[in-house]
Amino acid sequence: MTEMNELTKEDKKMLNAIFWRSFPLYAQYSYAKNGGAGFCYALMPAINRFYKKNQQAKNEALYRNIVWFNTTGNFSSFIMGLTASMEKENSEKPDFDETSINAVKSSLMGPMAGIGDSIFWGVLRIIAAGVAIGLGNNGNILAPIVFILLYNVPSIITRYYGTYLGFTLGSKYIEKIYSSGAIHIMTKAASTLGLIMVGGMTSTIVTFTAKFEWKQGGESVLQLQDILDQILVGMVPLGVTLLCFYLMNKKVSFNLVLVGIVVLGILLSVLGIA
Repeated sequence: MTEMNELTKEDKKMLNAIFWRSFPLYAQYSYAKNGGAGFCYALMPAINRFYKKNQQAKNEALYRNIVWFNTTGNFSSFIMGLTASMEKENSEKPDFDETSINAVKSSLMGPMAGIGDSIFWGVLRIIAAGVAIGLGNNGNILAPIVFILLYNVPSIITRYYGTYLGFTLGSKYIEKIYSSGAIHIMTKAASTLGLIMVGGMTSTIVTFTAKFEWKQGGESVLQLQDILDQILVGMVPLGVTLLCFYLMNKKVSFNLVLVGIVVLGILLSVLGIA
């Protein structure tokens, strides 16, 4: 088991690199990956180290860690450290379940975002802004500096120690679940939780409202949206999501799917259907 005081110089060098690389997490934001590219970039010191002698495994690790990722940036380094520890185990154990890596990542994104957003965006940012505004109203030129320090110092400390905590706790966590044989249960539970989270996001982010209605005698007698809701609430968003999933599984370009959705939206709007 890896304790923080037992980390080697190489471990610390790797974790420090991950910490610094975690800052531009969303610099290459995209609708397809969200912060996936930034996550993979941050994890490359671990991937390069653990798969140095196995190019095929390295390619698979890069592909595995560039998938869709989204959580509060301040807590992202904890998941990065945990993922690094799992990649280490995967490089050392031939029987390691690779699917557990993304399963754990997916299951942690939601809880980490909920905690992180509440603490940093809902509390700390407001407190820092309140103090800075009070100073600014009194003509104190240090107000913006105070705001930057009050918000960013705790944020950076959390990000730094989160990287180390994720890596060290991850080693103990993984070793324990493997020795107890609970890895398969954990993977299944994490995958289920991740799917629930993605499903919940889909139901709130993907929306469709039909505007078409048939009128008779100046009065509306049929509204398309009411008919769709009677069949299944959210039927169109669900159908569009499943269609996109099907097309991307068939290796259709994400950009082509995105352009198709935009064109379809414009066409439905011009026709007055939605």
